[in-house]
Amino acid sequence: MAKKKKKGKKKLKKGLWSKGELNLLKKLFPNNPTAKISARLGRPNDAVKKKASRMGLRKSKRYLKSLGRA
Repeated sequence: MAKKKKKGKKKLKKGLWSKGELNLLKKLFPNNPTAKISARLGRPNDAVKKKASRMGLRKSKRYLKSLGRA
């Protein structure tokens, strides 16, 4: 039997982060949904959350308020 390929599933990046990715994360993280950022970077949601945390990045109060969480 042949293996079925899953449609619409991109291969996510693993490993080291480039300077461009780090700069983009720093720019986008405070005011954008993590899922949107992870899709743009092609990295798993958890990897983006963990990297942002390790870099000391946080969601802005304005963004959290727009979600009703501040």
